[in-house]
Amino acid sequence: MNQPPKTQANGLVGTTAIVTGASRGFGRAIATALSAAGAEVVGLARNRALLEQVRGQLGDTFTPVVADAADPATAGRLIDEYPPRTLVLCAGAAPRMSPLQDQTWETFSENWNVDVAQAFHWIRHALQRPLAPGSSVIVMSSGAALNGSPLSGGYAGAKSTVRFITSYAAIESQRAGLGISFVSVLPRLTPATDLGASAVAAYAARQGVDVDTFVQATGPALTAEQAGRSVLEIAVGDPSDSDAYLLTSSGLSRLA
Repeated sequence: MNQPPKTQANGLVGTTAIVTGASRGFGRAIATALSAAGAEVVGLARNRALLEQVRGQLGDTFTPVVADAADPATAGRLIDEYPPRTLVLCAGAAPRMSPLQDQTWETFSENWNVDVAQAFHWIRHALQRPLAPGSSVIVMSSGAALNGSPLSGGYAGAKSTVRFITSYAAIESQRAGLGISFVSVLPRLTPATDLGASAVAAYAARQGVDVDTFVQATGPALTAEQAGRSVLEIAVGDPSDSDAYLLTSSGLSRLA
């Protein structure tokens, strides 16, 4: 499968990037990669202490914002205040890891109310404003959108919808000649993040094996740093690229 074309990361120097979910995991690694490439990063999360840790690491190139990424007012306010050349939507709820019969509607629908809502509100505002031609909107979905996830309630369906919303936005950008790329990234399950570690532990227990055995059976694990580099690769790639990519430890693979 094809990978996105590679260009020089210095194309981000002096530009602004907004990263939701920037306080930990993939979001923090993505913010770090974009900052290292010269972008001024506005990092959004709900945990002030963790955001301040990121600021301590990245310095003045990182602006922490404590807010709810799923709130439509947040999307409009931050896109208007910090018009981004790169927008990365990485925030999301940690699903309750239990079989369907042990879920409630509230736990089952949590990722619809957070992950899908975030994608809808931010992407809608990016189209309505609109962002400047050449801007990129990169949305973190999940490999679960391809194969399901029977222990995480509505998570897989929500992430599949996130991918659909991103593809719909790409169509609208093309129809209106906006020149904004919309790309979804579907990371493979990995213990490298808090969410992934919880899921790996749950599936290992379901199979009756320990975590190490489960991880070894699935092959080399994707790291947060690899996710950061891959998102950077998309951000500095072809500005007309609007597609979906599976992300594994081997890198990005374009999905049909």
